[in-house]
Amino acid sequence: MKHSSLFVLSALVAASLLTGCKPTVSDSESSTLYPSCKPFTRWWWHSAVIDTNDVRDQLIWMQQHEFGGVEIAWIYPMFCDSTTPHPAFLSDEWARPVEVAKRVADSLGMGCDFTFGTMWPFADVDLPDGDQTRNFFDSVEIARRPLVWDHPREARIINHLSKDVFLRYADKMNKGLHNAYRGSRSGLFVDSWEVETEYLYTPGFEKTFMADHGYDILPYLRDTLLLNPRTHEIYDADVFYDYMSTLSKYVLYEFYKPFADNATANHCFSRAQCGGAPTDLLTAFSLVDIPETEAILYEPCFSKIAASAATLGKKDAVTAETFTCAYGWTSLRYNNFRGHSPHQGKEQIADLRLICDALFANGTNQIIWHGMPFNHLGDSSNYFYTTCQVSMHPENNLTGQQLTDFNRYMGTVSQYMRRGVNYTDLAVYMPLEDSWMGGAYTDEERKFFNWLWGRYEMRYIQTPEQLKGRQPMWVNQYFLNGATYKDGKLHCGETTFNALYTDVEYMELTALKTLVRLASEGLPVVIARLPKEPGKVKHEQEYASALNALLSSPTVSRQSADGQPIDDRILADVSGVLPLIEGDNLPDFWIRQDGQEYFVFVANPMTQTIEYPLAYEYAFTDNGSDRTIRVNHHGRTDELALHFSPNESLLLHVTDNGVEQIALDYTAPHLPTE
Repeated sequence: MKHSSLFVLSALVAASLLTGCKPTVSDSESSTLYPSCKPFTRWWWHSAVIDTNDVRDQLIWMQQHEFGGVEIAWIYPMFCDSTTPHPAFLSDEWARPVEVAKRVADSLGMGCDFTFGTMWPFADVDLPDGDQTRNFFDSVEIARRPLVWDHPREARIINHLSKDVFLRYADKMNKGLHNAYRGSRSGLFVDSWEVETEYLYTPGFEKTFMADHGYDILPYLRDTLLLNPRTHEIYDADVFYDYMSTLSKYVLYEFYKPFADNATANHCFSRAQCGGAPTDLLTAFSLVDIPETEAILYEPCFSKIAASAATLGKKDAVTAETFTCAYGWTSLRYNNFRGHSPHQGKEQIADLRLICDALFANGTNQIIWHGMPFNHLGDSSNYFYTTCQVSMHPENNLTGQQLTDFNRYMGTVSQYMRRGVNYTDLAVYMPLEDSWMGGAYTDEERKFFNWLWGRYEMRYIQTPEQLKGRQPMWVNQYFLNGATYKDGKLHCGETTFNALYTDVEYMELTALKTLVRLASEGLPVVIARLPKEPGKVKHEQEYASALNALLSSPTVSRQSADGQPIDDRILADVSGVLPLIEGDNLPDFWIRQDGQEYFVFVANPMTQTIEYPLAYEYAFTDNGSDRTIRVNHHGRTDELALHFSPNESLLLHVTDNGVEQIALDYTAPHLPTE
């Protein structure tokens, strides 16, 4: 970037600030919350005095490098240096550069979102007594949040199970961000759930539980083993299920819904990572305007939950916090708060492309970089310890033309993956009950994640591989309750399906009765396993009667007699519809339907093999591969031979004239190593 062009752009931005900025998009102009498909980046503002000239310079730099917007995240001082001068969080002095960032972003046609607090989860250095999170034993430790913007002052995490507490907290945030809310609509963001969940409690929980389940939860809460899934032989899985059922409602309606409502009330929109939350994840993702996933701290397949929620709610964008800890994790406290992620500054874009392509093939259509630290132009002194660092420094790998080209590639794919709506043919009952009955993850499953413990997180669930060509979507009781079957389609939420597939060990009685109703209306239902009722209070006769009624329906099919999985051809006999895509050893893909056209992003098969932590230069072990697929469309079948060059994915365009490949014209370069 030439200095002269920066000067001219800075002058234009300054002029726009003086004359005022028109919003780049309004409710009347567009219903799309992210009109730009270009990647955003999380923009780490370390606690310090923020120079508004640096704010302008960095936003201009980001626009020139094909970023579509930023999400400002306020964190502790660099190196956790408590002597660093900084304005108090939410003060007028703090708010001024935030307002400038919003105005400059608007003038550049960029988005500007805000993490709704300092660090995560939400916490406050002046939190009133009684508003902090707690477990049943009222441990002080779980509320502590020592590293925040106002470090060395210590914050306390808010009670995420109380709407009143959240609204008191939100009132302070809204006042601090009031001027920054003006102009284009900003997203208010909540990160993944990082609140202690074991024995999580709020006053009045036991009364709600009694109303829900008809028995007293207190004896189980008082016992340190009966509700602890890590004590496999002792804990009571049915009681834990009931506990999760009640806890889930608190999380949904005392936190996520108020969070979304607050954003709307302030001319903003809500964006949330619901991962890790002890709740019905599909419903939680559906309550916010933009569901967000994460990779590769979460498996790419996890994003199908967010994508399913978006499909059911007809939400345009599914975002992903992308590239976090790609090569592993180093503790913040390592080397006296000077630890870096492995290979930070020398990341290989080819490796990162595997991650973003895996996300695209699992329903993500908007990338959020993790991320870019606030710095002076050309400087790289500030860094965030877990990020793949976007940098203005020429010696770093994620900068210059190679960054611009990569961003342009991700923006292009995102644009196609926002055309029309998500295609789907098959609804799959989400195994929520199984996850709540399933207890704890094994040591092997959590070997890289010492904070991970409960299967309620649903990190590894997959839609049926043998039915992949139908692009199955998760559904749950929340959406099925209002679903109907008419005109040969299951109308569920804001989408339709041809059939429903269920392969779960447990299912609520109310959900089972809903399936009986839908089957009686004519819905083709395929049952791989006969479910059981979860929870302590059983309804054995009623459950057996409902199950018999479901199995006796002429539209219901059972698993094949030899125990083999029901495949696409068998399901075609049931639903009367062939899968859109067929083939052996299919790569991962995602389909968008735009009228009578389909756009299919087919990820390089190497994306199916990535795992955390990613091996450095793993992408360059790819020697290329080939697959053959059949596309059943517009009353015809086309067979295609797909060739994947090393580290490249494909984009297909399907019309009534046939199938053609859209050239993506991007190859990730091999960048300097350490």
